[in-house]
Amino acid sequence: MDGELKDRNDTLWAKVMIGLMLTAMSMSIIVLGAIGIVSIANSESDSSSSANPTQTVVEVNLSEFQITMTPTEIPPGEVTFRITNSGTTAHDFMIPDLGQNSPMINAGESATLTFNIPDEGTFKVMCGVPGHEAAGMASSFVVSASAATVAATPNTDPAQAGHAAMSWEEMDALMLDVAKKFPAATTGTGNSILAPILSADGFQEFELTASIIKWEIEPGKFVDGWAYNGEIPGPVLKVNVGDKVRIVLKNELPESTTLHLHGVRVPNAMDGVDPYTQDPIPPGGSFNYEFTALEPSVGMYHSHHNAQVQVPNGLAGALLIGDWKTASMKAAGNRVLDTDGKAEQEVIMVLNDSGTIGLSLNGKSFPATTPYSLKIGETMVVHYFNEGNMTHPMHLHQPSGLVVARDGKLLESPYFADTISVGPGERLTVVYTAQDAGVWAWHCHILTHAETPTGMKFMVTALIVEPA
Repeated sequence: MDGELKDRNDTLWAKVMIGLMLTAMSMSIIVLGAIGIVSIANSESDSSSSANPTQTVVEVNLSEFQITMTPTEIPPGEVTFRITNSGTTAHDFMIPDLGQNSPMINAGESATLTFNIPDEGTFKVMCGVPGHEAAGMASSFVVSASAATVAATPNTDPAQAGHAAMSWEEMDALMLDVAKKFPAATTGTGNSILAPILSADGFQEFELTASIIKWEIEPGKFVDGWAYNGEIPGPVLKVNVGDKVRIVLKNELPESTTLHLHGVRVPNAMDGVDPYTQDPIPPGGSFNYEFTALEPSVGMYHSHHNAQVQVPNGLAGALLIGDWKTASMKAAGNRVLDTDGKAEQEVIMVLNDSGTIGLSLNGKSFPATTPYSLKIGETMVVHYFNEGNMTHPMHLHQPSGLVVARDGKLLESPYFADTISVGPGERLTVVYTAQDAGVWAWHCHILTHAETPTGMKFMVTALIVEPA
């Protein structure tokens, strides 16, 4: 009995082992089959990809505050948008009519959108960050059957692709070339002094006309600028404390406008904010703004109607009440090394970063910005006005500046600084006294606001200091 039981157990064990082996072999066949199927699918996919090497690619560049695309006309079919944020703050890229939206892209980073566009048409693109579309980050592209397919190629635009697109020798040559052009001549200048006319009823009267003009930001680059009296920034208005002031604004724009006197005490009815304090001034209309200059002010005048478009496009200027050269030197006391206790110059510097004007100093981009000059021991009083949408840390390489007033109010404790941050809507008054001879760079210290791989650009100028 024991032998028979043992034989039966051995036979059963052998059958179990054979069954397990057959099961393992079956599983192996299934797995290998699955691998084969995946491999074939991948092979077919690779073959399909290699059969379409010329997929349309659009290079998109985002910056403050514009969107540029290459090309802007493409054929129907699958397209990849390669999006690079070359700005200094986060942006996204939207195609509203197609329901496409990139993730938020941080400064210096990139993203892609790939999808199919079967139909012809014109499609709007924009940045979805609130305020950025109105500030200039909007464009469009055309889908047309007659357009050529654009193959995926490396980005070789040195202004976007950086130094990898060129040798260091090429970069040095480009930087030298643009530096030699400074200061480049362009048509149109801003910040002229507008002399008032004494009216019969005793007002210091200024006439301003708002209109759209062709404005040359840098040599050969013209944009539609929105100007007061044909200049950007608008003319400087100067009055004394106690003066009765009348500003007659004529509207020759294609839309309504108003005028806000920013940082200046005025009656509520003169605040320029429709529909609360007045009706908007329609195209062809005019309005008289009247007030008494009650106190010293470093004020701005600018549009307050569709302002996110009108102001960055150029509708802004300076309004000074009182003698700020004398007041600033008095506030500085003996803290600056001035030779005679008097300021030789008073400088208006309007900062912008968006709209049609873009990154600029007084409506111009380097190398078309204006240089300044002093002799050792001489002093200039500088009023920084920020009419843009970003804070700009302004840096004069030498000398350090003594900040004596903020928003038209003298500081109890003036302070020295070589990098002075000016926020949107702010005005800072700074005393600079020249101490060392040379050509000293003067620029916004957000580095992409002052330089590109092809040289200095945008918010850059210079102070030339000569021996006494």
